Amino acid sequence: MATKFNPGQFVREVRQETAKVTWPTRKETTITTVMVFIFVFLAAIFFFVVDQALSAIVQVILGFGG
Repeated sequence: MATKFNPGQFVREVRQETAKVTWPTRKETTITTVMVFIFVFLAAIFFFVVDQALSAIVQVILGFGG
């Protein structure tokens, strides 16, 4: 038999659990966000260079392009 669901008890438990969370500061969030953008930019450059190199290799092997 299932126990009855008590919305009030649920809200109290959620508040207790969120009080235990260590939330990042605004500065930490900003630094992390900037780092993510930097790494995304670097990954985009890396994959662009690799794509161009592979494209050139395939063109040389297959004799496509000019």
